[in-house]
Amino acid sequence: MRQRRFMILWVLAVAATVSAFIVHLALRGRTVDLGFRLGKERAEQARLREVRRVLELEAASFQTPERVEIVARTLLGMTPPPPEKVIPVRLQPPPPKKDAVAKGKTP
Repeated sequence: MRQRRFMILWVLAVAATVSAFIVHLALRGRTVDLGFRLGKERAEQARLREVRRVLELEAASFQTPERVEIVARTLLGMTPPPPEKVIPVRLQPPPPKKDAVAKGKTP
């Protein structure tokens, strides 16, 4: 009887130890997997930051008139219009101020 009780306790102890070891291995495997995924995501983040930096520089270069003219002439094949196609625009005087209109005066 005593030996049977010892065997039951011993089997339970071994089963608990094996179970704990399996759980430990599973958690360790998950930790390693998450570490690899985190490394990949950080590399992707660094790549995207570099792409953003390059795109911001490119966008800034397109805001300069010289760059716009170069792109228009080379890539788009645009040329300045001939003088007969240019229509002069007459500037309109600014509208009168509200105070001057109320007093009957115009600037």
